[in-house]
Amino acid sequence: MKGYLFPGQGSQYIGMGKSLYHHSSQARGMFETADRILGMDLTQLMLGGSKEALKETTVAQPAIFLHAVATAFLSDSFHPAAVAGHSLGEIAALVASKVVAFEDGLHLVAVRSKAMQKACQRCPGTMAAVLGLKDEVVEAVCANITEEVVVPANYNCPGQLVISGSQAGVALATEALTKAGARKVIPLQVEGAFHSPLMAHAQESFAEALSSIPFSKGICPIYQNVTGGPVTDSERIKANLLEQLVAPIYWTKTIHHMVQDGITACIECGPGAVLQGLTRKIAPGIPVRSLWEGAL
Repeated sequence: MKGYLFPGQGSQYIGMGKSLYHHSSQARGMFETADRILGMDLTQLMLGGSKEALKETTVAQPAIFLHAVATAFLSDSFHPAAVAGHSLGEIAALVASKVVAFEDGLHLVAVRSKAMQKACQRCPGTMAAVLGLKDEVVEAVCANITEEVVVPANYNCPGQLVISGSQAGVALATEALTKAGARKVIPLQVEGAFHSPLMAHAQESFAEALSSIPFSKGICPIYQNVTGGPVTDSERIKANLLEQLVAPIYWTKTIHHMVQDGITACIECGPGAVLQGLTRKIAPGIPVRSLWEGAL
């Protein structure tokens, strides 16, 4: 039984999508549809844009989404028993598993990315990856900082937990975590405090977009970030997508639950190999590979 994984923001790279674009007319059609729906030349930004341009939330999110969905759609071997996406990747997973139409997924990503960017401007913040500490230690340090906002945001794998919050909150947590024995606390090059209460302002417009999009049953369960467990009910999927903006990403739980439910191999769809690396650390006995490497 195969579980397919879809990456989130940060997986973008210069020239992403060139192989996809030249692979078939179907892929080119998807790129052209994205340009039209988004009202920008996403194709050019992906194929020949700068690192700075690709880093912008309103570019990075649709670029990663398009790359991931096209990878799945172009593969004859894409037959998932389950799907999961890291943050933004949940929308790509829903489109690939036929819960949401491609055009509607693009709309959701566009609204989400713009809403998150506005929230970043309204409530500036940052994130940092904490390496070498148990989750409970990081949670306790964050809980003890009450004068600023700082929370656990991404439970990526054992020994790697990303924190998110105000600049001052993350700075205070960095100092305390270093004293607590963290091997490293690495500032992330992000535009804001994703998956923290500082993203609350993004929820209103994203909720409106979710309510306007039809959701179908789909071809398999999606294991969602906010619980790590499988979901098939449309209303629950929507509620979890909305909560995810301000709630932690439980990626470690997600992979554990997929394996416990019978997934015997995981395949990453989309740019980069971040999720492959995390999955190998979470479930060392599970084969992991990229769909692009072996199936197209």
